Amino acid sequence: MELGFRHLVLALLLTFGGIGIAKASAAGGRWELLQDSVGVSAMHMQLLHNDRVILFDRTNAPSNLTFPAGHPCRQNPRDQWFKNTTDCTAHSVEYDVASNTFRALSVFTDTWCSSGYVDPDGTLVQTGGWGEGIRKVRLMPACAAGPDTSTGACDWSEKPTDPDVLAAGRWYATNHKLPDGSAIIVGGRDQPNYEFYPKAADGSSDTTALTPLQFLSETSENSFYLYPFVHLNVDGNLFIFSNNRAILFDYKTGGGRVVRSYPTLGDGAPRTNPNAGSSVLLPLKPNATEAEVLVCGGAPASSNEAVEKRRQFPPALSTCGRIKITDPSPSWAVEAMPSPRVMGDMILLPNGEVLIINGATDGVAGWDKANTFNPTAVIYRPDLPAGSRFEAQTAAAAGATPRPRMYHASAVLLRDGRVLLGGSNPHEFYEFGGNVKFPTEISLEAFSPGYLDASNDQRRPSIVLDPSLGAAPPAVSVGYGDQMAVAFRVAVRDPVVSVTMVAPSFTTHSYAQNQRLLFLEAQVNKAQLPWIGGAVLPTDAYVASVTMPTRVLAPPGYYMLFVVNGRIPSKGIWVRIQ
Repeated sequence: MELGFRHLVLALLLTFGGIGIAKASAAGGRWELLQDSVGVSAMHMQLLHNDRVILFDRTNAPSNLTFPAGHPCRQNPRDQWFKNTTDCTAHSVEYDVASNTFRALSVFTDTWCSSGYVDPDGTLVQTGGWGEGIRKVRLMPACAAGPDTSTGACDWSEKPTDPDVLAAGRWYATNHKLPDGSAIIVGGRDQPNYEFYPKAADGSSDTTALTPLQFLSETSENSFYLYPFVHLNVDGNLFIFSNNRAILFDYKTGGGRVVRSYPTLGDGAPRTNPNAGSSVLLPLKPNATEAEVLVCGGAPASSNEAVEKRRQFPPALSTCGRIKITDPSPSWAVEAMPSPRVMGDMILLPNGEVLIINGATDGVAGWDKANTFNPTAVIYRPDLPAGSRFEAQTAAAAGATPRPRMYHASAVLLRDGRVLLGGSNPHEFYEFGGNVKFPTEISLEAFSPGYLDASNDQRRPSIVLDPSLGAAPPAVSVGYGDQMAVAFRVAVRDPVVSVTMVAPSFTTHSYAQNQRLLFLEAQVNKAQLPWIGGAVLPTDAYVASVTMPTRVLAPPGYYMLFVVNGRIPSKGIWVRIQ
């Protein structure tokens, strides 16, 4: 169910008890164990607009989650591991954030090291994998409340008879949603090319059609085309980063066209898998005409041989590169992180800051190829001057012992502002014995940034919707260029109040695909609009007239919308833009 913006006024009721300043809280972040075991290691995670997270692993061995009685088991004669045996364990889970519960889901073919995105109607589209699943496409809808967990109702749609859909095998590929709502699928092991999904309705729907991408071939050393970083620029072209450098790519021209080549980052150390740095498109300003990309961590090229041949674990990279990709003569600015990191995750927070979490301080990505967990989370504030942007959030200071999240871990932003952490399995199979340094993790944790500390309660906006909509209001449906009336109140107001919109990411292998955050254009005036149902807004309330962006800045689909008081965000609401 969705409501049009004309039928639903968003009221962010804030009581003004004083004027604060736009500064970060002194409180650090904290970790919380949500589930000691969901039975499946979260190699991949995606939040859907029903506030449930879809997580899944690969299908190479039994998981620790058995299907409930009555749920059909999996029998796939083409499976590389089970072959003609029956597998009655789940390899995917739906996690309900509100109730902190989970249920088993069914995937039929192998989803190992795959990719995905959410289409405009809110369905998770998952592409590729390994073995018999390498050219498959699987769909997972945002389920309504209370599906029958025993029969498999509301589950992945994948049938034994489904044909191969992808033009090439996509193992370690990257997906990115485009302004028309489709996705481009870039790279993957042994695939220096790209394709689109869904296929066009005309003759180009031939699944054998592939478009070469010469740039991937040129950067194949150390990268093997694995999970290139792809970001949609404000001009509609794609920023594609592989190994240690990038291009701006016009995918719309027949055969594709390189618009610009960017310089090599820093000393040329590789940043993409298996050297496993991470990357984000930094938050976009209202009506953005400029864009910046941040790439953090990774490992020296020599680390691969040191780990594989000598079982040495050289330190990971401790630098980030930042570049304004819209500049006519762009260059990388290199910044030092508080600690080295490989296999880290970078998650955009509702207030425009970046969380850097998970990963190791040495080695590279792969099975048992790192030796030291990095327990320190880092907040990066892109709006501050260089040299003052990083703030370490140590687990010891927070009184927590986070689970080691190494290879095959993941992280996603939740609508309440927490970050869900899952996965980590640096082994070929599930390993829980005492003879391994980093056992397989089938737990879920939440990281709460400092803005969620109780010391910030007086500065925290609260989104209040029409009570008749219930505890879980539907998404607000808006169009491009539409205006939304947003009324707000808070106990201690900062001079700067912003409205942000965040696209939830598909996260795997240290890269949050399709992640983007926009600061929306907003004009604030005294409240003059009635509240839904005839009630009148408080006389001290204000109304922000928020203008929705273009489809190039925000491809169609579901976003989380937040009001940010200084640096303290509200709990988000779902907005569907189309």
